[in-house]
Amino acid sequence: MDKKPSHARTVIAYIVLIILTFLCLFFFYILVINCTRSHQQIQAGFSFLPGSSFSKNFNSVIHDAKLPVLSGIKNSLIVSSCCAVLATYFSALTAYGLYAYDFKLKKPAFIFIMLILVMPTQVSAMGFINVITKMGMINTLYPLILPSVAAPAVFYFMYSYMQSSLPLELVEAARIDGSSEFHTFNRVVLPIMKPALAVQAIFAFVQNWNNYFIPALVLQENSKRTLPILIAMLRSADFLKFDMGKVYMLITIAIVPIIIVYIALSRYIVAGVALGGVKE
Repeated sequence: MDKKPSHARTVIAYIVLIILTFLCLFFFYILVINCTRSHQQIQAGFSFLPGSSFSKNFNSVIHDAKLPVLSGIKNSLIVSSCCAVLATYFSALTAYGLYAYDFKLKKPAFIFIMLILVMPTQVSAMGFINVITKMGMINTLYPLILPSVAAPAVFYFMYSYMQSSLPLELVEAARIDGSSEFHTFNRVVLPIMKPALAVQAIFAFVQNWNNYFIPALVLQENSKRTLPILIAMLRSADFLKFDMGKVYMLITIAIVPIIIVYIALSRYIVAGVALGGVKE
């Protein structure tokens, strides 16, 4: 009697997952198909079959003098890669400091970081722009990279992961053996944190790759702009010169690095999310 309802729930769960998978992949399929079609073909309506304008759209995007796509890809890669490295390393280091040490301001420090987490970026945007303008860093990539050192969301994930997967006895054993604190963190803690680091590196890379708000305020020259700004510029072009094929091609190009990073680190995602959410 108990097996039939359980079997029915399993079938329903698979059906729901298949539908959700189809919905997720369908829009990606539309994107790939439309990047191979011309502007006139896209306006004519949807098609399941690819067109023959892939090379034309690709060449028009790459060789557009007003749209420096290659420099945009380079800038996005620099910003996203540096932010992923800095956010994961320093967040793990901060989480280790609050997890492995006992001091009077430990709880207030944790609460302060959590308060920063709930603060919207738009609230502090104008003050941030004023500060970097006075520091002479406007129209550079530094204001997009340096703030990633303080990433409250990544810190909280790392802290939760340490609570579930890092025994303090291991840290004490390393200290007894004469290991310095940074040596213990780099050689003992980080290898244990590898799944969490990989997961947060993916999230940080994707977040900064797709970031538009702050780069649009900071970057003023086309040669310094990142891909999301270039995509917005292309989409806001004159209606008479607007080419949907170029837009879909540029969006497709922008997605490729994210897919590569995801494939490279995907084996850590399930393990990292599962272990990070489990408490002893």
